[in-house]
Amino acid sequence: AKPVFIRDYGIDGQQPGATGQPPFELHGMISMGPQKNRIYMGHGNNKFGILQIVDREKLLNGPKEVTRENLNYPQVSRLDFPTNSGAHTVLPLLDMEIEHFKKSQNSKRDFIVAVNESINDECREANQQVWFIDISQETRPFGVANWTVKEASGKFCDRGERFGAHAPQENMTPIFHKKILFVTWFSAGLRALDVRNPYEPKEIAYYIPAITADTKADPTCLRRRSAATCKIAIQTNNVEVDDRGYIYIVDRADTGLHILDLTGSARELASYPQK
Repeated sequence: AKPVFIRDYGIDGQQPGATGQPPFELHGMISMGPQKNRIYMGHGNNKFGILQIVDREKLLNGPKEVTRENLNYPQVSRLDFPTNSGAHTVLPLLDMEIEHFKKSQNSKRDFIVAVNESINDECREANQQVWFIDISQETRPFGVANWTVKEASGKFCDRGERFGAHAPQENMTPIFHKKILFVTWFSAGLRALDVRNPYEPKEIAYYIPAITADTKADPTCLRRRSAATCKIAIQTNNVEVDDRGYIYIVDRADTGLHILDLTGSARELASYPQK
């Protein structure tokens, strides 16, 4: 392979010479390739979040000098979040057939799932959650639903370390895509949501690993506070799935890797390959 540098790119306000507070960093992006010609970008983790929809062709082949005009050229639209919410990951759910709309016009809708990231321990920030954004009219994105873990269900703020959303799976295997969304939630483990109707997301399963002898205080807490004040808690950090339907989660507090499989009624919503 011979990778070739194409260009520097950032959201308007990040370029040299820009004035004012620059937008927060681009954490991750998801490209839909040349066929869909869209890249979805999430800026900011737990505050000043921005969803940016970008034309892939214009980004790769448009004017590349780092100017305000050239940075805005490939941008289709952007949505600025409240100042206390981030956009750690923005996952597209496109061409969704909404059951309630089957007899109406425009029954297929496009959505973005925007997942914030909890940064601070013991709930010392705004609640970071999952947002569902209708982008059927790309230049007019708007939020239609949100979902969060109820803190009281596990007294998670008292457990220590981070409690809040972090990241969804990004593999778009048809087993789960547009049906089941997995989201890591730090001390609340892994949550599984039924997203077949993004206007009404529902939790269908969850898994919280037990701490082990290997579980340690989160390094982020240790950098900010003394070791004596950092509690030991599960910190489920990332999730991914494979084309067999297995679910993989890793813990940022050194608990390790867990390999999971859906069971019961939650499994019935997935589209597993026939054996």
